[in-house]
Amino acid sequence: MKVTGIIAEYNPFHKGHAYHMQKARELTQADYLLVVMSGDFTQRGTPALLDKYSRARMALACGADLVLELPVRFACASAEFFAGGAVSLLHQLGVVDALCFGSECGNAGKLQKAAAALSKAEASEIYGNTLRQGLRSGLSFPAARARALGYGEDESGDLFALPNNILGIEYCRALLGLQSAIRPVTILRKGAGYHDAQMQGEKDSSCGFSSAFAIRHALQEGGGFADIRGSLPEETREIWQSSLREGGTVSEKDFSPLLCYRLLMEAENGFSSYADVTTDLSDRLRKNLNRFTGWHEFCLLQNSKDMTYTRISRCLCHILLGLTGEKQEESKRLSFSSYARPLGFRKSAAPLLHAIKQNSKIPFLSKLADAPSLLSPYQEEMLKEDIKASHIYQTVVSGKYDKPFPNEYQRQIPVL
Repeated sequence: MKVTGIIAEYNPFHKGHAYHMQKARELTQADYLLVVMSGDFTQRGTPALLDKYSRARMALACGADLVLELPVRFACASAEFFAGGAVSLLHQLGVVDALCFGSECGNAGKLQKAAAALSKAEASEIYGNTLRQGLRSGLSFPAARARALGYGEDESGDLFALPNNILGIEYCRALLGLQSAIRPVTILRKGAGYHDAQMQGEKDSSCGFSSAFAIRHALQEGGGFADIRGSLPEETREIWQSSLREGGTVSEKDFSPLLCYRLLMEAENGFSSYADVTTDLSDRLRKNLNRFTGWHEFCLLQNSKDMTYTRISRCLCHILLGLTGEKQEESKRLSFSSYARPLGFRKSAAPLLHAIKQNSKIPFLSKLADAPSLLSPYQEEMLKEDIKASHIYQTVVSGKYDKPFPNEYQRQIPVL
């Protein structure tokens, strides 16, 4: 049995993702594709466009055999923690042979070399000093980091700057740290860039994949299903329409009232206990709270040279969901250990499920009712975070579309 792991958000699932699955199966000769996917909140620090069960069904429809949820503690974290949590989950299942991911460079050897250099350098005081000097001189963080690692400007290129390369390096670092036998395999990213907002037509070639950002942007600008249809795999379109009938899409704008309430409730004590929130940012959040008009606008108010928009949005997400820095450090001490909770699977994946149950070092949680008997106190706390995050998400969806609230304990796992 050959099993290939994929780490994804599918926010939303589009033609590029279907292409990635196809190439992953071909390159690794996989019998099964196992996806670790973010739940209802993403690494950008924003709510997902569609709920996790809808996105899991789309992944299954396009070739995934099993979709597992990445706990929200990792899903909303920095690249290091996101990669650490996801890679650790795949590693501890005991059945995964390869990890296949997209990158802008398309060269796993280069990413592994950069990962090894970064891990070695971070233990050096010289690296830290050189990095700080680069930042003080006005270099961007990726450029300063590349220089501190000894990469020349021409040699480093976008290796440390482009988003998929950054995650690829962190995946390789996590595999090195775990001394995992999982083999990293990368596919050259095709089509639109990560931040490209230009939509591609339905008849465009494989080099014309729309980015997930472009699809989200089109919907947030008032577009409908017809405007994004050409960027979606045919297998997912019925699921999309069903999801839109049952609920609908959301963005950070829809969560603004909840976020403002949470900030007001916590303002007296400050926000520095939450993951990634510095004392300086906490002070700025408190100072600017009376100017809050929305999630996006509030992120812009906190803008500074030392903190990106995404980092600020991620901090706000941590505050909304109650994710603290102490909990992140606990996970790091425990090598990012978690549990395996399925969001959907294919009936034909029965041999894979059996192999996981036989080989996994972490609990396989197919029913929430089994949690007390399967999970450690640490794992139970993580599960509570996941359930809380999903309930917050569904509260907003239900209110926006006047739909019944789906309790996480009563949700049915999709089976294809």
